[in-house]
Amino acid sequence: MEIRQLDTDNRRDVREWLALPFRLYRNVPQWVPPFAHEARLVLDRHRYPFYEHSEAAFFLACNGDRTIGRIAVLENRNFNRVHGRSAAFFYLFECEDDRAAAQGLFEAAFDWARSRGLREIIGPKGFTALDGLGLLVKGFELRPAMGIPYNPPYYEGLVLAAGFERLDDDVSGYLSRNAPFPSRIHELAERVKERRGLHVPRFRSRKELRALVPKIRELYNRSLGLNFDQVPLTDGEVKILADQLLAVADPRLIKVVMKGDEPVGFTFAYPDVSAAIQRARGRLFPFGWIDLLIELKRTRWINLNGAGILPEYQGLGGMALIFSEMHKSVTEGHYQHAEVVQISVSNSKMQLTLRDLGVDFYKMHRVYRRDL
Repeated sequence: MEIRQLDTDNRRDVREWLALPFRLYRNVPQWVPPFAHEARLVLDRHRYPFYEHSEAAFFLACNGDRTIGRIAVLENRNFNRVHGRSAAFFYLFECEDDRAAAQGLFEAAFDWARSRGLREIIGPKGFTALDGLGLLVKGFELRPAMGIPYNPPYYEGLVLAAGFERLDDDVSGYLSRNAPFPSRIHELAERVKERRGLHVPRFRSRKELRALVPKIRELYNRSLGLNFDQVPLTDGEVKILADQLLAVADPRLIKVVMKGDEPVGFTFAYPDVSAAIQRARGRLFPFGWIDLLIELKRTRWINLNGAGILPEYQGLGGMALIFSEMHKSVTEGHYQHAEVVQISVSNSKMQLTLRDLGVDFYKMHRVYRRDL
């Protein structure tokens, strides 16, 4: 077995990196591939905005001519600067059930991180604040929400064998359109809007949404960007993320709480088009985009992935307004089912409130940490 660093300018290496998950998950109906162009983009050091401020390396485990594992290791300087840490992340780990191969990959990641003076490694954790994080440890029988990681159960054993310990868990939950919702939440939300001079415009087009992107970046960074699992977004990262989200957006599901012309809160929901992505094997061209457009109209599932409000509004009924808009996203269209995506277990108040609103937490992802 050989562990070697991926040459991101070598087409054969890149093909091996991208092809491995398709081999590992070929008989796993739950797995959803990434969009092919996005999976390639994170390897492009000239175009992907992460490399404007940070570095990453990619390693392959090979047995002769056969690739059996891979791992990415990241130094996110913005994260370390904001949080006062000296951490590396591991991400995009995929491997056969082979402890020696997994250990070799992790050791390569450890060595790369140590060579840069980093003292701990955390993961799975990705390039941007909106990348799905963690290793799936509960809910293997269920298809993941779009963009959220899926992995086989044996991965946790490989990670623990490399010396990692649990750092945090994130839970995701199911919400039915028919779940009872307390009317007092909507009533409180209306009072908050009237008292605080807030409004929630309804968007009709992606063009309207794109015009708000610069302001949403500032809002996101102020409302979420300093939480432990978050990193403030740069202009380039916001553009990439906006392109990704708007490609599958239903403008009616993007809710932005406004105070005059300034956004002060948001909740993001989008149609789950995972079934179309599976059928197209992640490729939009030449015909995958047609199926994607059909699925946008056909799907009855939405993902609720991201919500926040500025700190000065959080204790004044602002979260009731956010919950009210989340519920409206589920019930006002033709959607029947929603998944509330990745709420940290450390946020016990949020979990309790969501349970009271009918959310059944049925999946769990785990983030790990190890000293270097």
